[in-house]
Amino acid sequence: MPQKQLRHSLKAKEAKQILNQASENLKLDMENLVGTRVNVEVAEADFGSIYLVNQKPILYKASDGILPTLLFTELHARMPKVVVDMGAVPYVCKGADTMAPGIVRVEGEFSKGDLVLVVDVKHGKALALGEALYDAETVRQAKQGAVVKNLHYVSDKIWNFAKTLTE
Repeated sequence: MPQKQLRHSLKAKEAKQILNQASENLKLDMENLVGTRVNVEVAEADFGSIYLVNQKPILYKASDGILPTLLFTELHARMPKVVVDMGAVPYVCKGADTMAPGIVRVEGEFSKGDLVLVVDVKHGKALALGEALYDAETVRQAKQGAVVKNLHYVSDKIWNFAKTLTE
């Protein structure tokens, strides 16, 4: 568990930069999702930073930029999804990459390197945020091997820390 977090508001210019970076990584306009007048806070932990936009922990700083947390539910409907069977759930929730045999279907289109949401087939709950290792059509055809690299998943450090910020 992280030590006592450092939490502070960002100036408007810094907040705009964070939202612009997130827009680039997600390939969509963050202002459409969160609005133009936003309050952005940063909560720092020993493993990195989580950004709270209007009191919700929806972004985090990763080595490859600003990425969404799984708590960013407004984003879920707009992201491409890889739907996995219930047998894959415990593995994905422990950080394993998504493997082709566990995939039930692919929703939406994406290219190699794009962010995708990994969801379970029974409830449609977001289990992980991942980076596509192949384009959508190749993933649909794949029979073996890893197809989505797991970046953030339910019960990881980011998830647990972000949950403490909502309490």
